[in-house]
Amino acid sequence: MMRRNNNPAGPRPEEQDHTDPLSRQLRSSLGLSRRPLVSLFIAAIIPLLLFGGWVAYITADQQREQARRRAFETVNQVAERIASEMDAQLQVVETLAASTALDDPSLQRFYTEAQRVKATHPLWETIELTDPSGTQLVNLLRPLGVRLGPTADRESFDEVIKTGQSAIGGIGPVGPISGKRLVAIRAPVVRQGQLIYVITVSFIPNAISEILAGAGVPNDWVGAVVDARGNFIARTLAQETELGRPAAPGLREAIQRAPAGFYVSPTLEGVEVEVVYRTLPKTGGWSVHLGVPSDALNTPVLRSVYILAGGGVASCLLALLLASLMARDIAQRRQTEAERASLALALSEERGAVAIEAAELGTWRWEVGRGKFFGSERCWTILNLPPGDISGPEGCVPVERFLEVIHEEDRDAIQAAAHRCLEDSSTMNVEVRVRRHDGSLNWIRATGRALDASAEGPPEIHGVIADIEPEKRAQAERLNLLRRLAEAQENEQRRIARELHDQIGQTVTGLSLGLKALEHKVDGGGAQEHVRWLQALTSEIGRDIHRAAADLRPTSLDDLGLRQALIAFTSDWGDRFGIKVDIQFVGVDDQLPPEVGTVVYRIVQEAFTNILKHASARNVSVVVERRSQRLRMIIEDDGAGFKPDTPAELAAGGGWRDGPPLGLSGARERLSLVGGTLEIESAPGKGTTLFIQIPLSHHEQKP
Repeated sequence: MMRRNNNPAGPRPEEQDHTDPLSRQLRSSLGLSRRPLVSLFIAAIIPLLLFGGWVAYITADQQREQARRRAFETVNQVAERIASEMDAQLQVVETLAASTALDDPSLQRFYTEAQRVKATHPLWETIELTDPSGTQLVNLLRPLGVRLGPTADRESFDEVIKTGQSAIGGIGPVGPISGKRLVAIRAPVVRQGQLIYVITVSFIPNAISEILAGAGVPNDWVGAVVDARGNFIARTLAQETELGRPAAPGLREAIQRAPAGFYVSPTLEGVEVEVVYRTLPKTGGWSVHLGVPSDALNTPVLRSVYILAGGGVASCLLALLLASLMARDIAQRRQTEAERASLALALSEERGAVAIEAAELGTWRWEVGRGKFFGSERCWTILNLPPGDISGPEGCVPVERFLEVIHEEDRDAIQAAAHRCLEDSSTMNVEVRVRRHDGSLNWIRATGRALDASAEGPPEIHGVIADIEPEKRAQAERLNLLRRLAEAQENEQRRIARELHDQIGQTVTGLSLGLKALEHKVDGGGAQEHVRWLQALTSEIGRDIHRAAADLRPTSLDDLGLRQALIAFTSDWGDRFGIKVDIQFVGVDDQLPPEVGTVVYRIVQEAFTNILKHASARNVSVVVERRSQRLRMIIEDDGAGFKPDTPAELAAGGGWRDGPPLGLSGARERLSLVGGTLEIESAPGKGTTLFIQIPLSHHEQKP
């Protein structure tokens, strides 16, 4: 029987000693389990502190950058609107300067016409006409014939007299007749090369103020438009009192230093602002300025810097504590990482073998020095070598046996690729044809790399082999489809061109003849002039229809052949656009296959279109040469040139000067239909040369 423990005081000493190690182990396990939790907590607190401070700084900095970006965008918008408004006003003034009413010495007709034009422009204060000495001859604020004084704002007037060009003045002084500060737009009146008058339109700058006020800037921002002298034309604050007054010294220094940029300066009210400005083109030196208070930009950023610094100090203290906790686990983690790396390497090798098998690739090894070719089972299947021809346990055949299954036209290519791979340590990548037992051909691709030259033993090439017959067949089918699509497109363009030429062209010709007959029946005067105008318009429509029909499908290509069609096209193109074109033919007759002639003609069209759009060339040279069964063409211009290596997708918004134009990709597609090639030589500022070659041996010759 078991004895019961009747000692109420607790267990005996030997029992107490037996339970103490278990208690200590439990307490140690609890301590070890708590350490990762503490480390995780500290590790979580550190990035939170840093992230919080960094987010605060980034947010404040982004707000500042957004404010600056908004200021830039607003300045650009206001500048564009003001420039557009002033350009429109200047065009009206120049149109008025060209009026025939100024040819009347009495100027009565001009006075009446000026009153009519001023009535359509509410913001115009007056229109004045001044002789070259500066004396006013006409001012709509006074009746015609009243004696007037000299013109105001002599600076813009002297500029027109000196340059003979239109000018936009700044904010002028208080006019003796208008009693206001006005902005003057002046244009010279030139007859037979002589400047006889200067016409001036003076307007109040309310339109400029409305554009500036409508920009939608915050109330604490300060916007202004100043002239070249630094005087205010418009301002968002104190507009009425500051009109015509000089701006702050910082603003005046900025517009003298650069036409656009950024500066920091106090406003007239004493508030320091960061200002973005831009000078307006064709306005005589006007500039738009938009200032953002520095305190509104920098105070949130400075506050976030303090937060970030405090979080950094706290994070450093916590990082020291975390480092002391994690130091004990470094050795164990290194061992774990080494085991994981070993496992990952084994897994990678296994996946590589599975990938090769899944891709249906064969592996091979070519000992060039010993003349041996080794391969896997899949390799022999792709090469169509029967098992009886394979000797040895490693699947080895002599190189001669391997080359026998390669098409005789491709044997030199694969041997040259192998020797080049060994000599240059380059990648061997060659596509050849393999002859099957039934006599058919099958395309394969062999890819490999040479072993390190320092390795012992004979030179070897290791690689993989793939069956690409389906890919080649798909490419051939695609090329055939593209060829048929191109032929269908040419036939449809030929039909549309004949419709335009035969039907619409005859209708326009009949209309022209009808108008010619009508001209003799109507009485003289305005009706006869209108009929002549309709005749000219009809002739222009006929020419446009003829040109559109020729662009779709030139009849000369079908009727006269490629040579005469290219001569007619280049001659007409050079006359239309004022570019000298030189075209030469060497050994070219009209015996070319129709599909080749069509491709050559279309490529010349696309090349000339690119030259006109992008090259700014003055001379173009075309040489078409036929040698035996090959047609060669060179198209050269002396235009702007480009960088041929620039990808086309980057050049789509950039044009000819930054990269190859998109029209060249269409030319390459057309050439692929007839087995042709295109090479480009060009450099910025050095012109462009296109080298085109088309083989004729695979095309049917038609007499």
